[in-house]
Amino acid sequence: MTDPSRLLAQLAAHLGAAHVLTDPADLAPHLAETRGLRRGHALAVVRPADTEEVACVVRACAEAGVPVVAQGGNTGHVGGGLPQGGIVLSLARLNRLRAVDPVNASITVEAGMVLADVQAAAAEAGMLFPLSLASEGSCRIGGNLSTNAGGTAVLAYGNARDLVLGLEVVLADGRIWNGLKGLRKDNAGYDLKHLFLGSEGTLGLITAAVLKLSPRPASRAVAFVGLASAEVALALFRNLRAEAGPALTAFEYIVPFGLEIVLRHRTGARRPLAGAHAAYALVEIATTRSGEEAGLLMEGFLAGAQEAGLLEDAALAASEAQANAFWDLRESLSEVQKAEGASIKHDVSVPLSRLPAFLAEATRACEAAMPGLRVCAFGHFGDGNIHFNLSQPVGMDRAAFLAHWERFNRIVHDIVAELGGSIAAEHGVGLLKRDELARYADPVALDLMRSLKAALDPGNVLNPGKILTPATMARDRPADEAASFGFSEGSTKI
Repeated sequence: MTDPSRLLAQLAAHLGAAHVLTDPADLAPHLAETRGLRRGHALAVVRPADTEEVACVVRACAEAGVPVVAQGGNTGHVGGGLPQGGIVLSLARLNRLRAVDPVNASITVEAGMVLADVQAAAAEAGMLFPLSLASEGSCRIGGNLSTNAGGTAVLAYGNARDLVLGLEVVLADGRIWNGLKGLRKDNAGYDLKHLFLGSEGTLGLITAAVLKLSPRPASRAVAFVGLASAEVALALFRNLRAEAGPALTAFEYIVPFGLEIVLRHRTGARRPLAGAHAAYALVEIATTRSGEEAGLLMEGFLAGAQEAGLLEDAALAASEAQANAFWDLRESLSEVQKAEGASIKHDVSVPLSRLPAFLAEATRACEAAMPGLRVCAFGHFGDGNIHFNLSQPVGMDRAAFLAHWERFNRIVHDIVAELGGSIAAEHGVGLLKRDELARYADPVALDLMRSLKAALDPGNVLNPGKILTPATMARDRPADEAASFGFSEGSTKI
């Protein structure tokens, strides 16, 4: 490996010394994993201003044998952007809006643009960019694409990869692939963009993207409903999907414990329904037709569902403020769970038809494994994605509870695998689920992933140690070289 001081001097000459950060205070925000489970380490944080400068950094690091970890808003949940040495490449300065094409229903943005700013730029053009996350005010679109983010609008619009028409990517050797085409049909060879979407910066660094836009809804309606069980929630969802079709834009599920802790800890939160219920759902209907009122549609759908015995109670938001308050009950769940102590979290998906069975079986197994444990299951019911979180028993020591992480992973992930699901639904793999992926993924799939990594990043420079286990990727490397990349077993646990 090249002398680090020589590499840093080279980067400072290209980017300017002000954009090569080495002071511990400047590095600190880039070394902290979102959930506080682990801290990383790095030689420096660099802040390139454009794609050419990104390419320059990657080229210099590849020649020096120093790893590069790209960071957007650093809001990830699985340690995918946590550096294990080397250089952190911040995309914060690549935040420009390059073009908006309302006729083509597309927008071209740089990877460092904050998601909320992408949404605002689309709205200014009279369009909608539908990707929506709780962290949209700080996460950046490059990170959203590199993790194939999900969010609350997947039911109607798909995951992040479904919203991409083209990409610009810096490859591991510093070359730039310009795939910024706004085409919806292009069968000229392999669809290369899908190699980089969801790859967590391990195959190439996304620097810009052409994104799909949709018509803005003319009206929306939000309801909070009380249900008898997860099985009834599925029946209600099927009923609404059949009745509303594409107008059904969200169907979010919350267990009673989840609602109760939001009401307990969220300032200003109000109980949406008078009574208590075994399950809750937040439902949203939206229409783009100017003569159609979403509220009237929702009233009709809910009335029909009540007649069919599919809901016990429902509250339809009477204003935009109340609709936002209903959504806040759902979106603040992860944050308020901290007030209940430590959490062991699982971001999983199963086929929708098996979701009630998963919730019942996983809840029963986890509660049996630890008396007093509290299951906080919630999430994107309509697309089969549940955040199956476990809050520590009241009064239990935080560290003692977190020591059971692997045991509960085994319980939950075994059930997910048995039901044909995925242990990584929308948050990615990163460090947190890397060893779990090695356990549960199809061996052929893992071999294909290794082959892609070796082909696109033969020097293992881009975000090494993420997704694929270091032992596998470093098996042909000398021991001292593997260690220089932060591949020691103890350094990669999270």
